Amino acid sequence: MKKVMLALSTFILVIGLSSTPTKSADAAVKTFKNCTELNKTYKGGVAKSKTTKNKGGKTRYTPYVSKALYDANKARDRDKDGIACER
Repeated sequence: MKKVMLALSTFILVIGLSSTPTKSADAAVKTFKNCTELNKTYKGGVAKSKTTKNKGGKTRYTPYVSKALYDANKARDRDKDGIACER
């Protein structure tokens, strides 16, 4: 009887863990309507890669690096330097 209960509880645990919903990376990407809104969440803006350099000089804050987030907000990169809404 103990073996049956152990097997049943293990089965229920495995089924319960495998049915939990997971977030996809696409669901986390948000498009902001302007730089003011983007900078509330990401003070330094959003860069498409770690190696992206700011052509305009020094910035006050370090940009958050995310290619997917940059691509979603590419229209906010006025100077086309690979950093959207840098400050």
